[in-house]
Amino acid sequence: MPLPAKAFQRWLQGIAPDTSAADVCRVSGIKRTTLAQQMVRGKVAESTVVAISRAFGANPVAALSTFEAYNALAGPPTVPSVDELVSQISTTDLLRAVLARSATEPDGIPTGIPPLEPAPHGTSVKNWVDAIDDGELRHRVAAATGIAPQNYSAQLTANRLTPELALATAEAAGASPATGLVASGLITEIEAGWHPDARRAALNSMSDARLVALAGERLQALGRTLRRQEQDQEQTDMIWENLG
Repeated sequence: MPLPAKAFQRWLQGIAPDTSAADVCRVSGIKRTTLAQQMVRGKVAESTVVAISRAFGANPVAALSTFEAYNALAGPPTVPSVDELVSQISTTDLLRAVLARSATEPDGIPTGIPPLEPAPHGTSVKNWVDAIDDGELRHRVAAATGIAPQNYSAQLTANRLTPELALATAEAAGASPATGLVASGLITEIEAGWHPDARRAALNSMSDARLVALAGERLQALGRTLRRQEQDQEQTDMIWENLG
């Protein structure tokens, strides 16, 4: 949900007093025309607040929490569940972990797992929702926000989730409110208050069987996606051929 321009102006005056709009844009990397258009519309994007917060040394989560729509982010950060943390580990890293657990150095010592790719990854959003879904989550989110279920599913498929929907999803699932913002790429895991090694610790806590099963599920999902893409491409090629 875009933030009210008046509330944004009050917040901006507090974080960057006596700083011109031009200087705010220059320091934060926001185009002046972009900020001007948002102010004229009366709706400022959450990403604008995040960019300005970073530029002026403030925590983006704390900054967002000062706006009424994001009060749920206020207070100490909520530690995500192991499943949520693992959802933010890429499929490639899961496969590397499987291989690392089965491999040993010449002296018999297990090989270490390479550094994890930073979150988010290509299926972060859908993986996060799947990790906290009890089977009825999508229906609860749709009922709470008024979004059509198919539109919600389309966002998940595109690995995209608006901040408003991310927060509503976390609330409907009783999950960490900031994790959806990490999964959608609005904030970083460190900004969300996660320990730097939280994802690795969650990965290490998984049994071999669970790790292999999850990696297999991810590969199956990837296979389905690739098949759909191939079918779409075949249909596109046929259309062009028929058009001559």
